[in-house]
Amino acid sequence: MTELGIFFRPLRTQDDYAKCVDLQQETWGAGFGECVPPSILLVTQKMGGVAAGAFDAEDRLLGFVFGLSGVRDGRPAHWSDMLAVTKDAQGHGLGIQLKAYQRELLLENGIEVAYWTYDPLEARNAHININRLGARPTEYVPDMYGESTSPVHSGLTTDRFVVEWQLDDPRVEDILAADASVDDALTMDAPVVNTEYDEGAPQPRELELPEADEVQVEVPWEIQSVKQASMDSARIWRATTQRAFLHYLGDGYEVTGFRRDLAVQRCFYVLTR
Repeated sequence: MTELGIFFRPLRTQDDYAKCVDLQQETWGAGFGECVPPSILLVTQKMGGVAAGAFDAEDRLLGFVFGLSGVRDGRPAHWSDMLAVTKDAQGHGLGIQLKAYQRELLLENGIEVAYWTYDPLEARNAHININRLGARPTEYVPDMYGESTSPVHSGLTTDRFVVEWQLDDPRVEDILAADASVDDALTMDAPVVNTEYDEGAPQPRELELPEADEVQVEVPWEIQSVKQASMDSARIWRATTQRAFLHYLGDGYEVTGFRRDLAVQRCFYVLTR
């Protein structure tokens, strides 16, 4: 239990599972075709997976995390498939707390690595995954899930980063214990390889892809706002970042950081050879 009276526990009852389905539809839309039904939430738990929630003092579901456990590259592993927080509970770090609780459950079951995906253009998710959890993007997959039925994902291909989270890494332990990020203080001279700017306004266009020990790939501060303003601009962001990530990751670079410039609301992945 947290100081605010929020409890973290596995989903247990049919009412818990039904509330989880409701939250999926609230998050990704009523027509969300990838909604996980109660039966799969329950069966997943029987096989070492995670279907857990954050509940308030009135037993109201505030958020959930769901994932499957299995074997990857010859060792036990977990695929964290979904995480969502109710709108009125967002902005308080509850998603990070749910991931930390998930980590505890997995370590208790002898699982030391977890994977999941996220859209590389979602800067907030990048910040949380890299700076607040200590996970690392390891693979870029174009249009991984095909056409999505969720309005949140509509209009763009479902390109995804696969991230790897080493649950027993002392660095991850330190990052979670710090309860803060250090990215905002970072400054870099590494070249930005996918965007140019005119009078402070972003105008993404194709650039040369230079060879350097470190490079930066810029993503929009808020991709959903870009989509609302201009879907053409959002598609340009997708195309230029896809080109950069596929080139550099295919050439032996690794994603080693994510930094945000709060003053001008710009954010960048850092890739190191």
